[in-house]
Amino acid sequence: MKDLIQFLRDENVDPELLDEALEFRDKHGVNEEFKARIPEPEYLYYGTDIWNKAIAALLCGENLLLAGPKATGKNVLAENLALLFGRPLWDVSFHINVDASYLIGTDTYDGNKVTFRPGPVYNCAVEGGFGVLDEINMARNEALAVLHSTLDFRHAIDVAGYDRIPVREETRFIATMNYGYAGTRDLNEALCSRFAIIDMPLIRESDLDKLLNDTFPGMRDDIRSQFVKLFYDIEKKAESAEISERALDLRGLIDAIRLIGKGVKCGDAMDMCIVNKTFDEYERKLVDDVISSRIPPDLGRSDVWSGK
Repeated sequence: MKDLIQFLRDENVDPELLDEALEFRDKHGVNEEFKARIPEPEYLYYGTDIWNKAIAALLCGENLLLAGPKATGKNVLAENLALLFGRPLWDVSFHINVDASYLIGTDTYDGNKVTFRPGPVYNCAVEGGFGVLDEINMARNEALAVLHSTLDFRHAIDVAGYDRIPVREETRFIATMNYGYAGTRDLNEALCSRFAIIDMPLIRESDLDKLLNDTFPGMRDDIRSQFVKLFYDIEKKAESAEISERALDLRGLIDAIRLIGKGVKCGDAMDMCIVNKTFDEYERKLVDDVISSRIPPDLGRSDVWSGK
C-alpha cells in the first residue's frame, strides 16, 4: 500500500484527493474474512488525469464506467482503485449465462437444509466491497435489471424470498466495456445514467516507458525505447485499419519481454505473445515486419539486459 501511495505522489496525483481516499480507507473497515480480497495488483496504472477523475468520482459516491478499446488498462485501474480505497474486490465477467441468480445469489441444498448462497453483487452490497462489472455491454437484460436499484439512489437489493438488502455506503461498482467486440451492444440510457463515465485513453509513450522500466529493471535504455516505439507502430497500423487490433496487446508485449528474460529469443517471444494472436497469414506477415523493423529476431537476454 505504501508503494502505491508513493507512486501516486510521484505521479503528481492531487494530494487532497489522496488524503481523502486514505481517510475513506481508515473510516470503513473490512471484515477479516474478506481482507484477502483486497487486491495486490501486478501492475500500477499510469495516467495522472485519469487517476484524479476516478478518485474524485468514487469519493463523491459515484460508480464508474471505464470505456475504451483494449490495452488501455481498464481492469488494472479498477484493481489499483480497490487497493487505494482498501476494499475487497469481486469480479463479474458478463457473458450469456450470467443472470440475476448468479449476481444476487440462489438457494442451494447443503445436505441438511436449503440455504442462500450469495452472489458477487450481494457480497459487494453487504460487505462494502468494490465490484468490477467486466464487459458490461455483453450482459443480458435480466442481469442489467438487477443493477438498476443497486446503483441508483435506492441503494438496495430485493432478494426474492428473503429481505430487502441495503447497499453499504462504501460499496462501489466499476464497470468496463470495449467498443465493437463480438456480442457487445450499446448500453441503455437508464443504466448509463447510473455511472460516471471515463473514456480511457491509450497509455502515453512516456508512461509506457516508465511502466517497462519499473517492470523490467536493468533493461537497456535503447532496447526499452524500441519496445515502446514498437507498441505505437502497431497502434498506428491498427488505427489505419492495415491490421486488426488483435496485435495491439500491451499484455502480450509485457509477456514477450518476460519470456526474453527467461532466455527465449526475441523473435520467438514476439511470435508467441503477439504475432500468433493474429490468425490471418497476410496480417501475421505485416505484424512480423513491423516487429522486425524495431526488434531483431535473434536478440537474446544478454542483449536486452545490462549484466545478464
